[in-house]
Amino acid sequence: MPIYSSSDFEESNDHNNLSGKLFGRERSLHSALGGGQVADILLWRNKSLTAAILLGFTMIWFLFEVLEYNFVTLVCHITILVMLMVFITYTTAKFTDWDLPDIHEITLQESAFKWLYRKLNLFLLRFYEISSGENFLEFFMVIGALWMLSVIGNHFSSLNLLFFCVICLGTLPALYEEYEKEVDHLISKGKKDATKMLKKLDAEVLKKIPRGRVKEKKSK
Repeated sequence: MPIYSSSDFEESNDHNNLSGKLFGRERSLHSALGGGQVADILLWRNKSLTAAILLGFTMIWFLFEVLEYNFVTLVCHITILVMLMVFITYTTAKFTDWDLPDIHEITLQESAFKWLYRKLNLFLLRFYEISSGENFLEFFMVIGALWMLSVIGNHFSSLNLLFFCVICLGTLPALYEEYEKEVDHLISKGKKDATKMLKKLDAEVLKKIPRGRVKEKKSK
């Protein structure tokens, strides 16, 4: 059910021309997020994988923040558990007809490191491009965002902040895709109201502030 009235919708009949998409994008949300596996995860196109990732981060947060588990202790316990599982599997396979798993099937693929290497290089190039100050607006926006993040980080633990960001990434894009028209309509209406208020403030307050006249130099 739409969250805006029919009169509001009729007032902005040509909705796409007036408000456009969020952040001024012209492509679909899936394409704007890259259109790959990351977009599928953020938009819940692969529900099992997205749910597994959120569940995994929730379990990590619960272990460290609620149960106050030590990181080194947790890593050691997980390693011991994995070693015991492998030992039991191989020992059982000797007395049964089980086929032992191929070690090459559980090793990390070289393509995974190449993908990480490319992403890291792209990040470094982008970081240098922004830090060079070619685009002053983008430079100061990033500085401001990092400063706000540092202020927020003083009031929350790093794990809580990371968990909050993961939950937002796992829910907000999918919710926006589901209610895209409503959100775009409200943002468009909010921009119009903010513009009207600024114009009213400028006309009724700012322009009425007396300003001193510039004294002309007396000609000798």
